Amino acid sequence: MADKPHLNLIFIGHVDHGKSTTVGRLMYETGAITDRDMARYKELTQQFQKPTFEFAFVMDSLKEERERGITIDIAHRDFQTDKYYFTIIDAPGHRDFVKNMITGASQSDAAVLVCSAKEGLQAQTREHAILCFALGIRQIIVGINKMDAVNYDQAKFEETKKSVADLLKTLGFRADAVVAYVPYSAQMGDNCSKKPEKMPWYNGPTLLDALNSLKVPEKPTNKPLRLPIQDVHTVQGFGTIPVGRVETGVMKPGDQIIVMPSGAKTEVKSIEMHHQQLQKAEPGDNVGFAVKSLEKKDIRRGDVIGPTSSPPKVATEFTAQVVVLHHQNVIAKGYTPVFHIHTAQIACTFVEFLEKKDPKTGQTAEQNPQFLKTGDVAIVKIKPTKPVVIEKFSEFPELGRFAIRDMGETIGAGVVMDVTARA
Repeated sequence: MADKPHLNLIFIGHVDHGKSTTVGRLMYETGAITDRDMARYKELTQQFQKPTFEFAFVMDSLKEERERGITIDIAHRDFQTDKYYFTIIDAPGHRDFVKNMITGASQSDAAVLVCSAKEGLQAQTREHAILCFALGIRQIIVGINKMDAVNYDQAKFEETKKSVADLLKTLGFRADAVVAYVPYSAQMGDNCSKKPEKMPWYNGPTLLDALNSLKVPEKPTNKPLRLPIQDVHTVQGFGTIPVGRVETGVMKPGDQIIVMPSGAKTEVKSIEMHHQQLQKAEPGDNVGFAVKSLEKKDIRRGDVIGPTSSPPKVATEFTAQVVVLHHQNVIAKGYTPVFHIHTAQIACTFVEFLEKKDPKTGQTAEQNPQFLKTGDVAIVKIKPTKPVVIEKFSEFPELGRFAIRDMGETIGAGVVMDVTARA
């Protein structure tokens, strides 16, 4: 497992376009789940009266998800191709669960954007693609699913492909960000791992081939350690076990670390991933680690770990480039929505609008605008309502991008240009 290069992969797209079924199919075809497992899932589908959901049930393990037929939480599953070892982050498409999707996207190296050939581009396809861009994912496979539902029609594939390509272009994705547009049927298995007999017009890669052509990002191991906390467990005999993904740097047992914003210092006792002890954790590794005495109050989700020699920056204010995706009204100074920055969720106030940019050219369109509206790209000053770790996108991209949510919707996204750090 460990000898193959590792990639974190997120499956995104509109609810009901077949993300979970796609993942289940890929796991079945790569041998991560057996015929016996499939038979068990098939039985369950009868029980829950969801006859075509056996592949989806592989990922949707929560009972409530099975009953409702939608994905709620983020599931992590592993599978391997002959080239790579993948951890799949199956993100909910359902809009109530976007915050889980944001956490998932910010941990991913690449995304598979699933779009149904039958229904084409939908609101959430758009929202998820925007979030992918804002959260720094720069490799996408566009999977055009449900080809069986449109009789494997080439015109339907081309039409869906064009609408997704146009969307990605307007968002700012470079043309080479898309690895492939792949027509397939997750339910029937056409073009998942074998060339499709029913689409003689198609001569591109299968879904599995496309996954094998992804690139492994270079690991920023030479930067100082930055590890945002996702969760904190208390385990008897071990004490406090924080859990998170190493974004930059390397963590080893014996390291002296600091938790920000609290400033609590401690030592790493041991590190574990997939129930195995590690001698070091590198960027991309999702780990749990035991630390010497640390109070529960000193560490929580959204905090960031760094070395005591180079503590993460706690922002009193930051300047960012923001894109307003959609907002019912205009955004005026003083507006305080919730920002999702790495694993932190925190209310932040727009204190000053420095300039609006022309989204097509990137040139300044207006100095010191009075308000922002849907579609605007602007440079703004933002003040968090309480201490939070934020870094410049140019130095630590993983901790320098964010999504903005309000009224149950993603209204914007952005990258951090400058940070005024707490003295």
